[in-house]
Amino acid sequence: MTSIELAKKLKDMYNNAPKGDSTTMIRLFGIKYANELKNCTSSMSDIAELAEIGINYHAEISKGIRLSQYVRVK
Repeated sequence: MTSIELAKKLKDMYNNAPKGDSTTMIRLFGIKYANELKNCTSSMSDIAELAEIGINYHAEISKGIRLSQYVRVK
């Protein structure tokens, strides 16, 4: 998956998040797409910037990636 495809998925998850859960959706994105994000040549800041959510959310994506080894999406 390309960085643009990943950014589109992130943007969709962020924009369609239930009220008050936008940060949770960013972490869920990291969990769901952890393998793709690990293999991506772009940084998490680049993905967040491409998704137009703000580069500071790179930390939340990284948290999701780390959580992916412990949790599964229902």
